[in-house]
Amino acid sequence: MSAGAILAHRPPEASRLARSEVPRRIRPMVSIIRPAERDAGTAQTPGMRREAGISGTLTGSEGLWMGVGRNEPGGASGVHHHGESESGIFVVEGRLRFRWGDALEHVADAGPGDFIFVPPYEIHSEENLDPGSEAVFLLARTTMDAIVVNVPDPREN
Repeated sequence: MSAGAILAHRPPEASRLARSEVPRRIRPMVSIIRPAERDAGTAQTPGMRREAGISGTLTGSEGLWMGVGRNEPGGASGVHHHGESESGIFVVEGRLRFRWGDALEHVADAGPGDFIFVPPYEIHSEENLDPGSEAVFLLARTTMDAIVVNVPDPREN
């Protein structure tokens, strides 16, 4: 069934009724977050910069966090996981090498247009394979805040 067909089967009054039960002053509204309004004060990992665009703080989101991530030319992030949150990554610019697993034993490269799914508690790191330009990627999480738990690199034990 196509997405259009699924939406066509949803009773139109269902979403209208659900929204009308919550007073407008306490439910989130449509928000447009401009680049200058992004929150760089979000959780960080060494070697990577994140800016939140959608979060509980910025938009009142109750179950979604989205942002932009950047790795410096040739740089690699520290090893980390995102707690209970599922994470989605979409590569906009650059080529990234992802490492994951208990000993970071799994490796895959991703480039512009690629999506990466990271399950909850999966330790991983991202490395920018281009020494001449930064890598840019969109991030989405299934929690309203950016959960980032930095952990020791298991390869250094």
